[in-house]
Amino acid sequence: MTEIIGVRFKSAGKVYYFSPGRTKLERGSLVIVETARGVECGEVVIENRMIEDELITAPLKEIIRPATKQDLKVIEQNKVKEENAFKICQGKILDHKLDMKLVDVECTFDNNKLLFYFTAETRVDFRELVKDLASVFRTRIELRQIGVRDESKILGGLGICGREFCCKGFLGEFQPVSIKMAKEQGLSLNPTKISGTCGRLMCCLKYEQDSYEYLWKNTPRVGAYVKTPDFKGYVEEVNLLTGKLKVKQEKSEDPAVIYDKEDVTIIKDGKMRIDKEEIQALKELEDG
Repeated sequence: MTEIIGVRFKSAGKVYYFSPGRTKLERGSLVIVETARGVECGEVVIENRMIEDELITAPLKEIIRPATKQDLKVIEQNKVKEENAFKICQGKILDHKLDMKLVDVECTFDNNKLLFYFTAETRVDFRELVKDLASVFRTRIELRQIGVRDESKILGGLGICGREFCCKGFLGEFQPVSIKMAKEQGLSLNPTKISGTCGRLMCCLKYEQDSYEYLWKNTPRVGAYVKTPDFKGYVEEVNLLTGKLKVKQEKSEDPAVIYDKEDVTIIKDGKMRIDKEEIQALKELEDG
């Protein structure tokens, strides 16, 4: 067992483990730690606790110190520097006539590096821009191209549900979302209905997927050949959440009859039909 604390560097970012040393830290307190990017200030979101050694993927780094009043002043100064750097970089992008959109600027706590995040439809040759920025700020410059999902996570906004973007509010990491999920959940494959503001599949498709997969294991699909208490026939319609099936008797002109799935025995299950051309047309919604 190893004692750890969980530290987050953004409001809805990934949580990283560090060793607290001999310090007892409360949730919400700030700490100075060393990361791959340099010295950073992060928020404690998991208080001191013991976890299994196998849950730790790399040797833990010990925190440098709890944040002091002077550290907080440095953070405020860095925010001002980031705002100034954003304006200057936007002007330089126009000067160099680069087809890119600046999204955010980050200054590491130790002022050792400025990171500029941008989006672009194609690869951008920004070597001259980096030289220009380095001559202005006299520090290491890194330009990082991000996808549309990352852009939404940084900028934030309101989804079609009226709530803050999940990625901005609480999702630490993006989960893979697929067209198949939307199909299994009985949703329209209209891009405007299943994609978020970022233009990719809505992250919330993932939330109930486990429940839908469980229900489908115990529910015949449309086209399944089944035996009911009255006859054998084919499933014409399925209400997955209520467990109601509409079954049409084979070789009969009588209307379909509604049964509970518990009263039906599957002889041969149906298959989820996916139009390959339709899926290919929507494939870009999965990217990013």
